[in-house]
Amino acid sequence: MNMMQLSDFLLYSLLINYGILIIWFVVFVFAKDWMKRLHGQWFKLSDQQFDAVHYGGMAVYKIGVLLFNLVPFIALKMLS
Repeated sequence: MNMMQLSDFLLYSLLINYGILIIWFVVFVFAKDWMKRLHGQWFKLSDQQFDAVHYGGMAVYKIGVLLFNLVPFIALKMLS
């Protein structure tokens, strides 16, 4: 795998991961009651705990995407 292929891979990975993050956010905002009912079958969470878990999850996911996709992509682009 050369640098161009790796760069393309990281770009597509970045786009897919941000797409997942955007879908998660949109579902959380517009279908929160449905998500709460679905997760409420398995976990007993208050509304504040539910919000905190999802907000924290989105934050960790976003940091992971930035750390593992965006930063290496930028570094490869700087090298080429």
